[in-house]
Amino acid sequence: LDKKGIASGGSGAAGAFVSPKIGKGSPLQTLTNESFNFAKAFYLSTCPTLFYQTGVIRIPKDEEDAKNFSAYEPFNENKYINYNKEQLEELGVDVEFESFYFPEAGVCEAKELCEALLSDIEVLVHEVKQLRKENGSWCVGDYKAKNIVLATGYESDMADLRYMGIKGTWGTRGDFSSDLALEVSMHQSMSVSANIDGIIKLGATHEKEVKEVVPCKKEQALSLKEKASSMIDTSDLELQKVFCGMRAGSKDYFPLVGKVIDVTFMLENYPKITRGEKPKMKYVDNLFVCNGLGGRGFVFAPLMAKILAECIIEAKEVDVRVNPDRLFLKWCR
Repeated sequence: LDKKGIASGGSGAAGAFVSPKIGKGSPLQTLTNESFNFAKAFYLSTCPTLFYQTGVIRIPKDEEDAKNFSAYEPFNENKYINYNKEQLEELGVDVEFESFYFPEAGVCEAKELCEALLSDIEVLVHEVKQLRKENGSWCVGDYKAKNIVLATGYESDMADLRYMGIKGTWGTRGDFSSDLALEVSMHQSMSVSANIDGIIKLGATHEKEVKEVVPCKKEQALSLKEKASSMIDTSDLELQKVFCGMRAGSKDYFPLVGKVIDVTFMLENYPKITRGEKPKMKYVDNLFVCNGLGGRGFVFAPLMAKILAECIIEAKEVDVRVNPDRLFLKWCR
């Protein structure tokens, strides 16, 4: 059930870049790169015509960041090549810094890919106001189901999910027509796609001050064009379409996948939980969540979906790194 239709919110506005994370081997980098490998294989096997494996160049943000790249290099678990200034210039990329090129990375067609994945699944446009339980089934309007998965992004008021700390970050993406011969995608402080069928995607802004959905603004997309001019020749880029939406993230930037704790029950029956008690968790029966994928939704989503499916169907334990339980006790205290 979707209140406006497939990929009508943050997903539809996404640049949908699929690339590894660079860094010094943090747990988040490790999970992101596991997810990247899974997503890459998943898209190539299920909808290869909507995943363009253009490769992605990761460019240092500034001089200071360029110094860090040598420290990042031992943690590049995915196939990569070092490109110097001259090699980048040959590709149409005008930057001063040596950069990493990840040839297996790329970019998806966001909305089309979501539609393709749901092609054999009934999608109902229906705005859910509330959930109720009747005789062991979840009821939503006239619809009934044994299990409910809340994949509601930043709008998470269907159940008490306060402990998950879900927050929204507004983003704008612009699609620009261009004749520029740009065959690779890149990321510095923003992302620039390869030229695919005469369109270069620029995205996306990170506007934390925007708390509610607002109309898309051309000015935001045009600001991305100006920013991109430090990497590529933007002289013939003409804005064709603006996309905008809210991406949802968690407190610790890890996804939120799995069961939902019965917050009221826990607080009423274990009052000492606010002072450090660690009782066994009670969950809301047959209620699950998939949220907090942040700005890497198209990287995380396939693996998170597999983890959630195994949790629901096989009663398999959820990976502790993405299990929302990790945030509950601290929230209580």
